Amino acid sequence: MAQMVKRNLIKEQKAMNRAVKEKKYRRAKVWEMNLYPIGGFGHNAFIFLMGLVSYYAAGIVGLGTVIASIVITGSRIMDAITDPVIGVVLDKTNGKFGKVRPALLIAYVLMAASTLLLFFTNHLVPDSLKLIYFIVLYFFFIIGYAISQIALNIGNSILTNDPEQRPMFGGLTMIYTMLFYTAASVYLSSYLTGKYGGYTNVHLFQEMTITTVIVAGIAYTLAIIGISSKDHSRNYGIGNKTEALRLKEIWPLLKNNRPLQMFMVSASIDKLSLQIAGNQIVNVLLFGVVIGNYTLLGTTNAIAMIPNILVLMFGMRYSMKFGSKKGFVIATWACLISYSLLFLLLWLGDPQQIRMDNMGFMTISFLILFLIGGSVRYVGSGLMMPMLADVIDYSAYKSNRFAPGLISSVYAFIDKGVSSLQQTFVGIMLACIGFKTAFPDVNTPYSRKIFWMTMFLSIGIMLLAWIISLITMRFYELDKDRMIEIQEELEARHRS
Repeated sequence: MAQMVKRNLIKEQKAMNRAVKEKKYRRAKVWEMNLYPIGGFGHNAFIFLMGLVSYYAAGIVGLGTVIASIVITGSRIMDAITDPVIGVVLDKTNGKFGKVRPALLIAYVLMAASTLLLFFTNHLVPDSLKLIYFIVLYFFFIIGYAISQIALNIGNSILTNDPEQRPMFGGLTMIYTMLFYTAASVYLSSYLTGKYGGYTNVHLFQEMTITTVIVAGIAYTLAIIGISSKDHSRNYGIGNKTEALRLKEIWPLLKNNRPLQMFMVSASIDKLSLQIAGNQIVNVLLFGVVIGNYTLLGTTNAIAMIPNILVLMFGMRYSMKFGSKKGFVIATWACLISYSLLFLLLWLGDPQQIRMDNMGFMTISFLILFLIGGSVRYVGSGLMMPMLADVIDYSAYKSNRFAPGLISSVYAFIDKGVSSLQQTFVGIMLACIGFKTAFPDVNTPYSRKIFWMTMFLSIGIMLLAWIISLITMRFYELDKDRMIEIQEELEARHRS
């Protein structure tokens, strides 16, 4: 009887705490928290697909490796320039269907149409028009990509402002990201490359495009449903009194916002390193050439899914208790240590011994370090979105203006300006060791030059980025206690 009374008291206390939070914060329902992050699934699907565009542009269209890389970089720089304009437009948008839902629909249509045309027709146009045609279609894709990224970030900020729910939201987003990349890696490495014999068959790219368009369409539809109850003016910052920021106020916004500055440096340099390490060409180098077994990529990602989810859930629970900033710092330290050990293993050992049918020291050690490093890396990445939402609220607190689109686009401007270098960087680095007309593939013979370039691109860049992130976080003030103060002040302004 005493135990039953105790359980009832605990349930009542939880119910009271929940009621207090519902009154104090704008909290999302469980189904909304689970449904809206699926939009990132669709966003990542298009990112994964366009990770193959260098192979298509160089090998199928015939643009050459360096030209293809430079065009992709130039298009992304143009994308970064248009981001603030898109952010301002979305901030001023407040129609019958809100801000986020129309933007996600437009973004999907642009990305779906441009990728279908690109992979199905670019190699068919006359040689004199192939480069121009590629540039135009790629530009329309990145406009859709930019709208999607900014709209999803706006949705993150309006879905919930509870400091405890935001890390949970970030965790769910990364779980979906893990599920997608695991499935996509297996689909690409174990099915498509086997079916079509590698990246020299145009039908591989076309089948991948059709799959992407279908999967992304379902994902964006679910996200639109998930945000529908929150995508209204009453949830935009501090209410109707909010005045949207203008383009000319971007510099003062940056100049007087230390948390935004530190977040942008950390997030951008982290993303650049992760994009380089996750580049499909770098994956081919690591698994297909250095280890000599490209199918191991899909197998390893499949094995990693459950540990990744468990570590991510633990990391999010820790961040819910101690704040997103502290969770990010701990995860970054764990990444730094695990990937340093992974580098030492591949350098001092024999990577060619890593086989699922040879469970010796090299295989077991590689799997353990790769799984640990990947898991904690997801924790750090998962906390980027709740940290950006915190920065958006901090900016509203400082300026008394709610401008999630502009804040997101300012971050995206810096982020893309940096991350746009990744494809050119990879292309130039590989050209330096002899790959000037074609990228390495799974049939490329192993050499020490390839080994050291692979280590630099797949591990070394990330280690440098994590060191920079740890330094910037020392100057980032938005820990859990500070965010509680900010949310209380914003709510007080909303009521006044």
